[in-house]
Amino acid sequence: MNTDALIRQLAAEARPVSRHAVGRRLALGIVIGGAITFGLIWFWLGIRPDLGPAMRGFPFWLKWGYTISLGICAMILVAALARPDTVRLRWLWLVLVPFASLAGMVIKEMVQAPSAEWLAMWLGQSWTHCPWFVLALAAPIFIGLLWSFRQFAPTRLRAAGAAAGLAAGACSATLYGLNCAEVSAMFVLTWYTLGILLSAAVGALVGPRLLRW
Repeated sequence: MNTDALIRQLAAEARPVSRHAVGRRLALGIVIGGAITFGLIWFWLGIRPDLGPAMRGFPFWLKWGYTISLGICAMILVAALARPDTVRLRWLWLVLVPFASLAGMVIKEMVQAPSAEWLAMWLGQSWTHCPWFVLALAAPIFIGLLWSFRQFAPTRLRAAGAAAGLAAGACSATLYGLNCAEVSAMFVLTWYTLGILLSAAVGALVGPRLLRW
């Protein structure tokens, strides 16, 4: 059998795949991993007791707006990198939008607050462990995305791993906000972002090994 005949035979046996199959599979991986992360927060760290009042304030939604928008941008990259075709990451610049938006809020915060308060705003009460909690809580979500990738055929494995780690870190940071009472934009931009980037770095490190097919 020549190559053309083999290709025709394989194509004839292929079943149609829904155009939304990738999105559904990724969403399922995120939901499964996110549910485990939420359970860890509930039973390990606990939900902040003032969550109800906090959710009526702007700082809480500023933090969630940052992590959720970053997660959405990361998932766009994950969906693109899940496919085996040559990927042009033309949407990569979108990841910079949440960073830039929150950085603008940091500048506004610094202008409005006395300089003597900047250090306290930057470090908060939990800067020593915040990035590590975000990283640890990202693990179940990252594993859920790895499970999703078992049905895909990525070719840029390191980039796909980094994008999956970034998405897992952003989702983890969003859920961690249910426990964390820090409200300073300066704190969130530094320590939340550090945890998210650590998750992306781990993803880039293990991607070539775990996403190989």
